[in-house]
Amino acid sequence: MTGVWALLGALAVAGAIGVLLKVREGRISRRDNTIDLPTPVRDLLAPGVTLVQLSTTFCAPCRHAKVILRDLADRTDGLTHAELDVTNLPDVAAELGVMRTPTTLALTADGTEVLRVGGVPKRDSLLAALQPHLP
Repeated sequence: MTGVWALLGALAVAGAIGVLLKVREGRISRRDNTIDLPTPVRDLLAPGVTLVQLSTTFCAPCRHAKVILRDLADRTDGLTHAELDVTNLPDVAAELGVMRTPTTLALTADGTEVLRVGGVPKRDSLLAALQPHLP
C-alpha cells in the first residue's frame, strides 16, 4: 500500500510541475530599464524596437518562435527581428540573465529593454505589449 501512495505522490508532483511549466511558457515580463548590453546584442539593434531572439543550435521551440517573430516583424512598422545563437556565447546569456531558450528581448534603439518573453511567444499578446513602444 505504501508503494501506491508513493506512486500517487510522484504523479501529483509531476502534474504540478507540468502545469507550472505550461503557465510560464510565453509569459511576457515587462521591463523599462536600460541595461549594459553585450556587444553581440548591441550590434543587432535597429531603429524602432528590435526583437532579439536568443536561441541555441538544437532548440526545437526556437524554430517556432523564429517563425512567429519574423512574421510579426514583417507585418509591423518599426519592429525588427534578429536572432542570436548563444550556443557558443554562454557569457552573453549569463550577462543577460537568460536561463532558457528561446528567450526574446524587446529592445529600443538606445538599448532599453522594454519586455522579455521566456519560451515561444503568443503573437497577439506580444503585439499588444509592444504597441506603446512602436511608432
